[in-house]
Amino acid sequence: MKNIITAFVFTAILVSCNSRDKTKNSNQKATESETEIIVSESKEIQEQFKAIDSDEALIATALMAAPKESRKGSKVIGYNMAGEFVTLKEGNNEFICLADNPNQDGFNTACYHKDLEAFMARGRELRSDGKTSKEIFDIREEEVKTGKLVMGKSGSTLHIYYGSETEYNPETSIVAGAQYRYVVYMPWATSQTTGLPEVPLASNHPWIMNPGTHKAHIMFTPLKEVRE
Repeated sequence: MKNIITAFVFTAILVSCNSRDKTKNSNQKATESETEIIVSESKEIQEQFKAIDSDEALIATALMAAPKESRKGSKVIGYNMAGEFVTLKEGNNEFICLADNPNQDGFNTACYHKDLEAFMARGRELRSDGKTSKEIFDIREEEVKTGKLVMGKSGSTLHIYYGSETEYNPETSIVAGAQYRYVVYMPWATSQTTGLPEVPLASNHPWIMNPGTHKAHIMFTPLKEVRE
């Protein structure tokens, strides 16, 4: 009887071990399968991103700075791949988009209301003349004060799309790792006239920058969207 019981216990142990081995092998295969899927999806995502290495890519990524519903009719200007500052795309709405400069590191595009073009163009002109940022600020400040330079209506906006990577997905209209920033120009506005703080209360809170000057503006920097 004792021998029968011992044999039964031994058999039960073998069955249990075999069951655990099967479960282990099954779990291992499932994990390997999931890993293969993740690697495959990651590779597919990477393959979807293309280098910004053509005028067409410069246009496509510049338009990403504009609201989606306005991209088709937005004008695009900026440096082409040959290094010439040109009109890359004509437009018929209120937005002008400035393409990323292919000769500079990282990625930086902007889209602004057409009423700001004189102000933006003057900045580009002074910069090409070798003026420093402070000199450009002071010159435009005086010209806006005297009425020589017009900045458009208070509330004109600037949309910025920027990042450190220079690859984009033409299907999803996304530049790898890029994020948005928004500027609302309100010349001569102050914290007292707007009720906004002069420093952000948090990373995604609005605040007023350059208060009391021609370049006073409300700044918004949304939290960076995390994409799996």
